[in-house]
Amino acid sequence: MSERSDKSYRVFARKYRPSTFASLIGQESLVRIMKNAFAENRIAQAFILTGVRGVGKTTTARIIAKGLNCVGPDGGGEPTTEPCGECAPCREIDAGRHVDVLEMDAASRTGVNDIRDIIDGVQYRPLSARYKVYIIDEVHMISVNAFNALLKTLEEPPDHVKFIFATTEIKAVPVTVLSRCQRFDLRRVNQEELTDHLRMVASREKVEISDAALALIIRASEGSVRDALSLFDQSIALDGGTIEAEAVREMLGIADRGRILDLLEIIMKGKAAEALEELAQQFRGGVEPDALLGGLAEAVHWVSILKVSQDAAEDPAVSPNEKSKGLELAAALPLSSLARAWRMVLRAIDELASAPNPRIAAEMAVIRLCHVSDLPSPESLVRKLSGSNENTETSVPESPMPSSNRKPVAARPDQTGLAMPNRDPVGTMAPGSENDRAISETGSAQTKAELSEPAFEDWFAASGQIPTDSRAPEAELADEGHLTRTEDVPREALAGAKRESGKGQIDPSVLEHELVKSVLETFPDSEVRIVQSG
Repeated sequence: MSERSDKSYRVFARKYRPSTFASLIGQESLVRIMKNAFAENRIAQAFILTGVRGVGKTTTARIIAKGLNCVGPDGGGEPTTEPCGECAPCREIDAGRHVDVLEMDAASRTGVNDIRDIIDGVQYRPLSARYKVYIIDEVHMISVNAFNALLKTLEEPPDHVKFIFATTEIKAVPVTVLSRCQRFDLRRVNQEELTDHLRMVASREKVEISDAALALIIRASEGSVRDALSLFDQSIALDGGTIEAEAVREMLGIADRGRILDLLEIIMKGKAAEALEELAQQFRGGVEPDALLGGLAEAVHWVSILKVSQDAAEDPAVSPNEKSKGLELAAALPLSSLARAWRMVLRAIDELASAPNPRIAAEMAVIRLCHVSDLPSPESLVRKLSGSNENTETSVPESPMPSSNRKPVAARPDQTGLAMPNRDPVGTMAPGSENDRAISETGSAQTKAELSEPAFEDWFAASGQIPTDSRAPEAELADEGHLTRTEDVPREALAGAKRESGKGQIDPSVLEHELVKSVLETFPDSEVRIVQSG
């Protein structure tokens, strides 16, 4: 039997768990405060550590417990932030079997009786250690009655007792408990520190990993050291040689960021067919719908940041190709289009849970994004519908990134001087189609943009110009996609129209209103419907 098989295997998250404050990465503020507190003998009676999973809350609690009870190799040491790791208390705490350092999982022991055991035990002095330390993990799971039972002991514990709480849900901990503890917020570990840490682990394990693969692992860990170590540990089993990005991407089931940026470019050009084909290829490559939409949201966010500041492109985890593509998209896309796409992708992510098939939901989201990318700007349409004459120049709103294979469409000005383009529903009308020829022949084809209500809301959200007066009837989209707004129509006329609408009749005063007449002149075949909110 080989030496390797004689030793029991330990996962990296345990094997490389920090045992001293010096080896604790990413928490410099906590380390500095603790060092000063120990040096000046200002050690609090209770600590509460909060942060996301895997940033070192329980590990830090054990390091504090070791520092409180370390006696040094010669047995005469004092409390220290640099525990020796050699004395009996240090070794027993590391092994989790010290009789005076008690760890409790609050997720499984939430009741008053569990807390009563602690209250009864604090009155007795420690058997062998300097301090009796109670470490309670996920403390927010304790019941309200149990918290109340602990309050008095927590406020005035014996000198030989210390409490250390850890939680991922600090808002669920009663303020009466928080006020009795020193609070430390453990932050996510940044990319550079995680990269250095994983490279150190790779060196010790004699494993080669490419920079791109390492960047994928760190991005997936979201600042959690434990998650990063676990994913790195898992990736080693993929291949006996160098760990490459493609293998890690397949393991994680995430999309290639470069291809996601390509997909975003296709979507913003309104090429629905090409976008669906790219979507299908990524699905065939093993990318899950939620991961793809999540990647698309990240891409929209990153391009938006580049639009504001190009310094974001200097991220070391971004490849040169991704940097070039991101800067190209940021230069071509207006911020309003990116904001609109962001809202729609978030809506699509929410829809995944209720969709009969996640893939179908992702495809519909991409179609909707392609469709909306080719609509005129919200500002121009709001001015048109409100009858504003502020902008009297005739203009044709264009797609943020015009497609090279799309023919210009005819536009006809209305009474306000604004041009309304004749648009294909999805923005992918092939040149020479019947609709295209009809437009060129008549020059006054009807608008056929079939907007769904969610798409309309997303479209207008960036401008913030959706009517918010709850006392006024709301805007409605007619069946053919034409927008009518009734907030300026007299209320008496609306009431009459509401009464007659069931008989197919509308109050004449509504049809004579200036705004309604303007809409009907612009869209001759439109139907007028009166809908009151509430």
